[in-house]
Amino acid sequence: MTDNLNSQYDCASAGEDLHQLQEQLNALHNEQGAATSKEQSDLINRLENQIQFIKNKCDIRP
Repeated sequence: MTDNLNSQYDCASAGEDLHQLQEQLNALHNEQGAATSKEQSDLINRLENQIQFIKNKCDIRP
């Protein structure tokens, strides 16, 4: 899935992958509350980077 994003990413999977990544990101934002651990912060950054990579690679605009 999205654990190994690279230049050969198949954009046919973008819709489903973006949906799953966004759900994971939203869940993290909802559960973090006021305090964010280093691990949570790193995971949030990774998810945001993956979302941006897919959007850029597949030319998906908001």
